[in-house]
Amino acid sequence: MIRRVLAQSTVTDLGRAEDWYTRLFGRGPDARPMAGLLEWYPGETFGLQVWAEPERAGHCTVVLEETDLDAAAAHASEAGIAHDGPQPGGGARILPLTDPDGNRVIFAG
Repeated sequence: MIRRVLAQSTVTDLGRAEDWYTRLFGRGPDARPMAGLLEWYPGETFGLQVWAEPERAGHCTVVLEETDLDAAAAHASEAGIAHDGPQPGGGARILPLTDPDGNRVIFAG
């Protein structure tokens, strides 16, 4: 039985990524399980790992379901994260964001 899901985003510069994801989530990482790895747990059964692995960096997509997409867009703007606002996508609305390495973080609502 699966009890937890951790999505992963690979990056080249962990310090730069920590800054970006801290602004995205509005708080620092919940865990640093080992060198080169940061984890955020936005919910009890799911989380996001940000892993320093330069040779694979920039090729990840993480989709997060959001209850208030407009509030997420406002938060991203306030945090200095560039975006084009919510837009149609996949039968719903999405807010696509791109981290400094080119990984995509998509909020769906």
